[in-house]
This record gives sequence, structure tokens and C-alpha cells, in this order.
Amino acid sequence: MINIMLVDDHTVLRDGIRSILEIEEDLLLIGEADSGDGLLKQLDTIAPDVIVLDINLPNKNGIELISLIKARYPACKILILTMFDHDEYFKSALREGADGYLLKDASSMEVIDAIRKIYQGNSIIHPKMASKLISYHRIHNDYAIQNNELTKREKEVLNQLVRGKSNKEIAAQLSISDKTVKIHVNKIYKKLNVNSRSQAIIYAVQNKLVPYLN
Repeated sequence: MINIMLVDDHTVLRDGIRSILEIEEDLLLIGEADSGDGLLKQLDTIAPDVIVLDINLPNKNGIELISLIKARYPACKILILTMFDHDEYFKSALREGADGYLLKDASSMEVIDAIRKIYQGNSIIHPKMASKLISYHRIHNDYAIQNNELTKREKEVLNQLVRGKSNKEIAAQLSISDKTVKIHVNKIYKKLNVNSRSQAIIYAVQNKLVPYLN
């Protein structure tokens, strides 16, 4: 069972997501909040596996909350679900440790799938935001460095991470086992000095460690 907390100041949206979650046997909504302070107060008494978090909230915005949550509960996964497609919000969310970033035009099943995938340790990025990452890669050269520590296979795995692929999908693409993918991902984290897929993705794009995507 995946325990979920929903944080959004729009009652209609919370009602909609709640009704969706109630249908899924492996998902359980254990808490809701309409503000940053409301979220932090509840975290002292409940332990969600995944927090579905908006950015525009009273008291504290979602970006501030990500770092606070990760500092206190590093194992908790965070899925940003927002209407904002601004580059800076997106990049800031990933830097602070968000595990996924979806826009509110995502379908119900995309949200459900994202919750399950980030719970399993994968990262989810809305296709529109992935395109922004690639545009940022092409335009900004200030961060361009060479990281020769990554092996050819690790670069292949990293490229698939940037494309938003799960371990299972990467394994199928590269004809290796899920276990081998996990080993490569852990080595990539260590070499890039990052702690999550989202951080590895934005580091890879900013530092031009992956080829352009089509």
C-alpha cells in the first residue's frame, strides 16, 4: 500500500484526486492540506510515502517545502503537480529534490502512474518540461564540462534517465537486467554527487553529459 498526502489549496482539485485514489486498491490517501503550514503540522503525526504537492500555496510555496520535507523525511517521495510551466520553478523543484514534476493538464491515469513510479524510485517529468530541459541544454553553455569518470554504459543509462525511463524500461532498452540498471544508477549518483534521479537529470542536462534528444 502506498500512503499518499495531497497538498493543494484548490478544494475541487483535491476532491477530484481523492475520488481517483479511492478507486485504486494499492493507493491510500492518509492526509490533505491546503497550505504549507498545514502540511508541516501533519507530517509530525503521519508518514506518507508520496506527497502530491502544488507550488502556489499559502504560507510557504512548494519549492520551499521540498527542501524542508527532504531534510526531515528524506525517504518521502515528492510529486509536484502544478499549473506552472516556468523554467525556474521546474529547475528549482528538481534541485531541491522533487522526484517528479507534472502539469495539471496531465490525465488522471498519468497522475496515478507517476505516484507509483516515483514510489518505486523512478522519476517522472511532464513531456513539456522535458523539452524545456533540452532547450536549456542547447542555449546555456556556462555549465559545459566533461565528466570522463562515467563509463560508456553509465552514460547510456543516464541518457535514459533524462528521457524519464524507469529501471525496467532502461533494462529492456539496453538489454540488461533490472539489477544491473540499479547498480549503474547508484554509481552515477555517486560520481555526480547527487541524491536522486531528478538531481541527476538536471545535472546531466546542465553539464551536457547527455546527447540532444529528438
